[in-house]
Amino acid sequence: MRVAPLLPLLRSQTLGSLLAQLYLHPDDEYSLTDLARLLGVSVKTIHHEADRLTEGGLVRSRRVGNVRLLAADTSHRLTRPLTDLLAATYGPVPVLTDLLSTVPGVAQAYIYGSWAARHAGQPGPVPADLDVLVIGTTDLDDLDEIARIARDQLGLDVNIHRVSKQSWASSTQDPFLTTVRSQPLVELLLDRTSQPDQEDA
Repeated sequence: MRVAPLLPLLRSQTLGSLLAQLYLHPDDEYSLTDLARLLGVSVKTIHHEADRLTEGGLVRSRRVGNVRLLAADTSHRLTRPLTDLLAATYGPVPVLTDLLSTVPGVAQAYIYGSWAARHAGQPGPVPADLDVLVIGTTDLDDLDEIARIARDQLGLDVNIHRVSKQSWASSTQDPFLTTVRSQPLVELLLDRTSQPDQEDA
């Protein structure tokens, strides 16, 4: 069985991503469809993992009509250590998605480097830092603040690199961007509704 390189204690990347989404948003409930969209997997896969986690007491499940809702079971005695462990390993996607969704000028955002490589299943040590590429016009001071907040939440050094949409579109002319494109990337699915309107450059 393929293990999860970001946290080899887990049997799959989907399990780690699912737990992180729930435990790093302890006050939220998610439908199976929403979780499948956020994690890029099938509803059937989420359903299978949800059954296991509910039986184990780590996840709460309830129905509203035909919709099954999942949430972290924060009454579990492992909540605090599990949350810390998930933040340090699978936390970058939900944490950075939340933070980057609050500032204007972000057209796209990706995690790259060693964390993205582990997420893609490439073997290696658990990353000690996080490399993030933001495409757009977001103010650099805002990105520095986001990097600081993310570092405090994740326990990882966070490096955010901003490029324009034009530079990303013509990245074959930039050795750095060519290298980034040639390696694993994890796209952050930003909530556009929470970003103030801002003209793209």
